[in-house]
Amino acid sequence: MTVLVVAGTGTGVGKTACTAAYAATAAAAGERVAALKPAQTGVRPGEPGDADEVARLVPEATVRELARYPEPLAPATAARRSCLPPVTARQAAGAAADLAAEHDLVLVEGAGGLLVRLNDRGETIADVAAELSAQVLLVVRPGLGTLNETALTAEALVARGLACAGLVIGRWPAFPGLAERCNLDDLPAEGRAPLLGALPEGITSLPPEAFATAAVEALGIPEHR
Repeated sequence: MTVLVVAGTGTGVGKTACTAAYAATAAAAGERVAALKPAQTGVRPGEPGDADEVARLVPEATVRELARYPEPLAPATAARRSCLPPVTARQAAGAAADLAAEHDLVLVEGAGGLLVRLNDRGETIADVAAELSAQVLLVVRPGLGTLNETALTAEALVARGLACAGLVIGRWPAFPGLAERCNLDDLPAEGRAPLLGALPEGITSLPPEAFATAAVEALGIPEHR
């Protein structure tokens, strides 16, 4: 049984694509896989959220969402403004542990960047990882600015005693420029972890079978130079 916390260096880096890709890869290997989204923001009741996207792309996966808030804000702010209870690190860790009892791999997807607050107590997805003693899979951007974001996030992980399982580029462009190509070499040093793969931009538009094939191909040492 393995629990991985999928965190990002910021918003829109491709955490859901990464979560689905790892779920698809595990399912293709015959593993029982689950994905947990502790806090979903910017989605109203009845609308599909990130967990629903994982379920669409990986029909074999068990998915669970703990709370959702309609406004596209940090979970703590969204919860406060909607007068709905926030998610705590202990609740999220407990839900992940419950899923881990019946699955080989559990992926816990954060909201926004690593240190975005879940609640007004200041808890973050990093605290969920600490509660679970889980490694963090860090999703990063490919282009200019990613080295600084990645280095800062890596420092935050080290400061909290959290291990990084590796880096994944969440949105690799079809036509990478010089910065993107150079970042393939520089990201491991800044992130203090190996680069595990690069997911093609638009991969989530594929149907499930094609998505699984593309995910397996992408989650290796990238040859996109």
